[in-house]
Amino acid sequence: MVTLPVGDDLPEPVHLSFDWASLGRLWAMSMMKRISLIFRAKANKALDKAEDPRETLDYSYQRQMEMLTKVRRGVADVATSRKRVELQVNQLKTQSQKLTDQAQKAISMGREDLAREALTRKSGVTSQITDLEAQHAQLQGEEEKLTLASQRLQAKVDAFRTRKETIKATYTAAEAQTRINEAFSGISEEMGDVGMAVQRAEDKTAQMQARAGAIDELIASGALDDASSINQGDDITRELESMSSQADVEAELAALKGSAPAAIETAEEGAAAPAAPTELEAKPEQQS
Repeated sequence: MVTLPVGDDLPEPVHLSFDWASLGRLWAMSMMKRISLIFRAKANKALDKAEDPRETLDYSYQRQMEMLTKVRRGVADVATSRKRVELQVNQLKTQSQKLTDQAQKAISMGREDLAREALTRKSGVTSQITDLEAQHAQLQGEEEKLTLASQRLQAKVDAFRTRKETIKATYTAAEAQTRINEAFSGISEEMGDVGMAVQRAEDKTAQMQARAGAIDELIASGALDDASSINQGDDITRELESMSSQADVEAELAALKGSAPAAIETAEEGAAAPAAPTELEAKPEQQS
């Protein structure tokens, strides 16, 4: 026997809850991702259609020329600094030689203190010369490196320029060939419009010819009265009128044939009888 739970022994009901806010956020994020993907795809397609490889190559060449100009300017700046240091070194060397001469002169004059001061100053100048010579050597090394880099970059730019012009010429030739092929095959929009216009004209011409032929057949069969034969009756009436007209012609021809012998006999009789004298001819005879 199964005992059912009663009262407090009943289990608590299970309540299923959904976080609608989280679901809404997930849905919104999914929609935003799809919209972003569609936008990027459309933008990429539009940019790809608007992009001209020749313009891109020209822009790349321009950027490389700008970089080459910057490198050359850097080489010129380093060379200028090196030259300035070199001038300073020469000036300090001249000053050091002058201090040496002054020390020797002070010794010859018995002024050891002045000689010591001159040599002390010469020591400071010599230290400066050493530092400047080290800086000069460093600048010279940098100048050589930049010069070599400038030469390499110049070679790359020249090679890129040659390849750029080759690609541009090939692209232009391919574009022209494509346009010519499209024009011949009727793919282009202009030729397509012309072809459609010609097709419409041919269709209208064929329709007009068919209509004219049908009207001619209807007029010939009598189904459609001709404007020039109004009040002429139907086919039977026209045939009866034709037969009556032919009978009249035959009767008139027979009458002409019957009257022709009588007219000939009358003419012969008139020629055989003597001619009666006229009134003028009779008067002289009466007077005689």
